[in-house]
Formats: sequence, C-alpha cells, structure tokens
Amino acid sequence: MLDHDLIRQRLKQRARELVPVLRERAPLAAKNGQLPEETIRDFQEAGFFRILQPARWEGYELEPKDFFEVQMTLAEGCMSSAWVLGVVAIHNWQLALFDDRAAQDVWGQDSSVLISSSYMPVGKVTRVDGGYRLSGRWGFSSGSKHCQWAFLGAMVPPAKEGDGPDYRTFLVPRSNYSIIDNWDVMGLEATGSHDVLVEDVFVPEYHTHRSIDGFMQNSPGNAVNTSPLFRLPFGQIFVRAVSSSTIGALQGAIDLFIEANKGRVGVNDGRKIIQDPGAQTALANAMVTVDECRTVLLRNFELMMQRAKAGEPLTMAERVKMRYDSAIVPDKCAQAVEALMYNSGASTIFRKHGINRAFRDIHTGRAHVANCPGKYALNLGGVSMGLDSTDFFL
Repeated sequence: MLDHDLIRQRLKQRARELVPVLRERAPLAAKNGQLPEETIRDFQEAGFFRILQPARWEGYELEPKDFFEVQMTLAEGCMSSAWVLGVVAIHNWQLALFDDRAAQDVWGQDSSVLISSSYMPVGKVTRVDGGYRLSGRWGFSSGSKHCQWAFLGAMVPPAKEGDGPDYRTFLVPRSNYSIIDNWDVMGLEATGSHDVLVEDVFVPEYHTHRSIDGFMQNSPGNAVNTSPLFRLPFGQIFVRAVSSSTIGALQGAIDLFIEANKGRVGVNDGRKIIQDPGAQTALANAMVTVDECRTVLLRNFELMMQRAKAGEPLTMAERVKMRYDSAIVPDKCAQAVEALMYNSGASTIFRKHGINRAFRDIHTGRAHVANCPGKYALNLGGVSMGLDSTDFFL
C-alpha cells in the first residue's frame, strides 16, 4: 500500500531541489531546442511522470493538485521543463481513459514509456475494418523527441448521414510517425514542440479515445481504472497543463526581481530601487497574481475531486467558469512579468537574464490556443445569462 502523504512530501521536496538545477540548465536547453536527457532522467527518477498514472501501471494515482504543485515549482527554475512535464505527464492520466488494451501496448514492457501529443483536429481519417486509416501533419508536439508514442487529434467522419462530429484522440507508435524538426521560436525554446507527420497508417479502434466520453466522464478505461481521479473531465485537466507553468515562471521572476533589485541603485538618479514606486507596485502586483492564480487552481481541483468522489458531475456553468479560470492565467502572468521587466533596468534586455527568459516563456505560453481568454470570457458571460455553451472541450 502506497503512503501517499510520504510520496507527496518527497515529490515536493525533490521539485524544490531541482529549481536551481533547471535554472542552470535553461540556457543550454534553449540553445539546443529541447530538454537535456538529464532533465528527463531526473523527472523519471523523481517519479513526476507517475503522479497521475494508474496504480496498476506503477503510478501513484495522486490528485491533480499534487501534480500541478510540482509543475509550478519546477517552472520557477525553467518553464520549458515544467511545460514538457505538464503536457507529457497528463498523457499518463489520459491513457487510463482508453480501452485497457491501449495501456498494455504502451506500458506492457516498460511503464516509464512516455507519450507526446498534438490535439489539433487536423488529421484525415478513413473508416476501415477494425479501426481507421490516419494521415496528417500536426504542430506543437512538446517533448516529442523524448517520447515513443503520440496522441494526435482528428475528427472521425460520421458512420451514417446525420450523425454529429466525433472528435477523437488517436494513439500512434513512434514507428508510425516522423518528427519534423522545425521548432525555432522566441520562448519555450527547450520544449522541442516539433511537427509530427503521419502518412496513411492503420490505427485500431481501441487506440482511440472519444472526446464525448471524456466530457461525460465515462470512458472505456474506467472499467479497470476505478479511482475518482479518472472520472474527471479531460477538458479540465489538459488545459491546466499548458497554463499553470506560467504561475511558477512568474514566481521565479519575482524571486529574481527581489534578488536583483533589493540592493540596486539607479544609475541616473542614485535612488535605491527599493524606494521606487514603480518597482514596488510591479512586485506587489506580481505577488498577488501568483497567489490568486494558484489559489483558484487548487480550489477548482478540490471541487472537481469532491464531485468525482461523490459520483456527481460538474454543472455546465461550473465547467465553463473553470475553463475561463484556466485560460486567463497566462494573460495575468504576462501582464505581471511585463511590469517586472520594465522596472528591472536595461540589463533585462539581454536574453541570458532570467527575467527576460520568463518574459519570453510566459508570452509564448500565452499564445497557446487554450490560453487565449477572449472566447472563453464570452462563453462564460453568455452562459451566465442563459445562452448555451459554445465550447465543449470542458
């Protein structure tokens, strides 16, 4: 029987120990365009990828709040590292929603095997006996070179005329896709989020997961993975994997800002920066932003787990609100890190400066489609006044 309290303590301690290590590795990782193997090995040895993995596959089956606490801590040292962990480790949770034969294919020989993804619905699908033929080119597959399988999104054509759209995640082995090395970006450089190319490969039916099953919290894998953890809505889990690392990155920038400025004197006027109203305000607002975003994240996952344990689904209004809660985080963190950078002096224009890196990483993360808050704000406002939801990735 696993001692979950001891595991939580160990995970948090190891994450904290790795912050300075990741910060030191960040420049070279960015230059190379991917995380060093040492970082992946550190994460594997620490058990970070197993936090949400099923116990029957040597996972810890902890709660989302435990995972995101670790991710946010790691992001203080390197947001790229935390981003890759967030995206890839969430796949160990999603695989538990598939037909159990899929997990056997991935983890049957080695339960540490990793999965990358791109959920863009760009795949071309043809129905065939026993499954589908899949082709397409997907962008932004973070950590892809460290993984042996990929989750790829596509719309399955209706089985009969009049049926609704059927968005699915397709599980594809590394032997059936190629990675196109095209990751050349301003921030999150070390995530190695390359394109993935699939050319007319067969995907068995049981290697697919229907979005509607994740939405209804009733997936094939629930037959064997019975923990309430695997009854959470997929749409609420994945979006936090690409938004919550900005909270940790902002905290890292706050720490660097304090360290750099508490003894700094302005070159032009000789005034101590600690007495500058702009610097004081920027720091205060950034600290409050971290506290607010972290508090809402943990509160929402606490409610999700309470409902899952009671067998009660979230309401549509709650899902829509939580979806916006996630999307607005990178926007808030981007505004806060901007103010920190603008009040840190000219030294922050150099790419090697830690606040410069946080600025670029957070703004790059903000560009993810799941982190553009505008449409989610409109949906929340509309639903709150009686309209139907226009978003079902909830």
